[in-house]
Amino acid sequence: MSQDGTKLELRCVSSLAKVFADEELRDAPHSRASALLGEAASFQVAYRPDSLIKGMRASVRSEIDADITLRAVGLAPSEMPVYADHDEDLLRTTPGLYPDPLFELSSDGGTGLTAIPGQWRSVWVTAEPRLDAEPGIFPIAVVFETDGGEKLGEAVFELEVVPLSLPKQELLHTEWFHADCLATHYGVEVFGERHWEIIEHYVRTAARHGVNLLLTPLFTPPLDTKIGGERPTVQLVDVRLEADGSYGFGFGKLGRWVALCRRQGIEQFEFSHLFTQWGAQHAPKIIASVDGGDKRIFGWDTDAGGEAYGAFLRQFLPALLGWVKDNGLEGRCFFHVSDEPSLQHIDAYASASRLVGELVGDYPVIDALSDYAFYEKGLVKNPIPANNHIEPFLANGVERLWTYYCCVQYKEVANRFFSMPSARSRILGIQLYKFEIAGFLHWGYNFWYSQYSLGPIDPYRVTDASHAFPSGDAFLVYPGEDGRPVESIRLEVVREALQDLRALRLLEERYGREYVLAGLEEGLAEPITFSAYPRDAAWLLAKREWVNAKLKERP
Repeated sequence: MSQDGTKLELRCVSSLAKVFADEELRDAPHSRASALLGEAASFQVAYRPDSLIKGMRASVRSEIDADITLRAVGLAPSEMPVYADHDEDLLRTTPGLYPDPLFELSSDGGTGLTAIPGQWRSVWVTAEPRLDAEPGIFPIAVVFETDGGEKLGEAVFELEVVPLSLPKQELLHTEWFHADCLATHYGVEVFGERHWEIIEHYVRTAARHGVNLLLTPLFTPPLDTKIGGERPTVQLVDVRLEADGSYGFGFGKLGRWVALCRRQGIEQFEFSHLFTQWGAQHAPKIIASVDGGDKRIFGWDTDAGGEAYGAFLRQFLPALLGWVKDNGLEGRCFFHVSDEPSLQHIDAYASASRLVGELVGDYPVIDALSDYAFYEKGLVKNPIPANNHIEPFLANGVERLWTYYCCVQYKEVANRFFSMPSARSRILGIQLYKFEIAGFLHWGYNFWYSQYSLGPIDPYRVTDASHAFPSGDAFLVYPGEDGRPVESIRLEVVREALQDLRALRLLEERYGREYVLAGLEEGLAEPITFSAYPRDAAWLLAKREWVNAKLKERP
């Protein structure tokens, strides 16, 4: 309580809580956890005053050897939080304000908060024990003060540092990176110097959160584009049409892209799709230098199975593979044919797939598709079925299997919409471990256009791609004013899921896989699948503490 009698109610809650401003806290207090060295451990301090407080400061006091950040959990609007035929594992189904963006606060409390009477809000605290940190249990006090330095209260969370490091992430993880959205939002020249700076900021954040495979736009990716429409040109490969009809290629910008990614720790590259989405019937937009000027030479008017585009690919892909080899990227590159083809397009997809397979040889070709017939007929080397269509692929023992989810996966399975409990996102780590999934794909790291890329949107006002997808599907980061991303609750929870996966693999090294699987499912009424799993946050939090406790027994 301050001298003027202002009361500030405080409660520590877990990172899996979503603190809504217009309702009572639904989550139980959570004031203790453990973390491994180098792991990002997050919790929240929820606060509610009995009178208006402007300029409130939050700071942290602790002797833990860790990097600690404080962020204010902002509210984002959702006009379309769910589809009409949703399931029941949701926090809300109504439009309104949802907790999601995380706005930086300085650790010394220099950035002010506004506390509104009768409303719960929260501060997001992340502690990352350094790799040489001392083990032990450390209190982390989050102190709230007025702008004049008068103490309003403090909340204490205890974090135990376990003296083991997480193993390197083996899962291949891509969140599709939309370079054109960055250029559009910030109003900068595509692949101008400022664009490159902004790209690097966003790549750094992706890599810190477990992305280790980056969508790389050889040509403007033909994704979520209206038939006949165009997205802004983001083409890393220079193409030159020679007088004799042959093609020349320049890989300078591609080399800069790869070098940038490598600086940020990303070593794997996912080359953009060579055919249009939903059927592989056309070519992506490709710009070439023709008679000294730039001209679109392929696009929606191109027959994907025609001679002209086939001839282009027969020159381009060998040149690209030569560049890949010369730059030591063999074994680090993945190709796409077309995204999400359906059975009605199987003939067109088959033709495109055969051509790409012929030209890229043993390089992996990965595509998001959910009908087992595509794999059964040998049309895709590495299928990526959605998590609600994965069972036939698992039943048939497909090796190195990936999975994904997007807007359509909204019943029973894991996903990351605003309206969903965070536990429904974090459970993915356990599922990936149990089924030995090799890769995870999602299409929306920073898609800030409307559906079909008809125009840009303001992600702070439009969170559903203009009433197309449930809020939370299209992006994990918001644009910051300084060209740096503003992270989200959902991005942090995805990282926690991947950390769980790595911790389980470390536990397997010490105890064996059968032991770990038995421990995960102990006491459950049914085995864990992609659609059947414990639904409450408390189970997830307790299970991760079980993992850490077992690791402490066999350091």
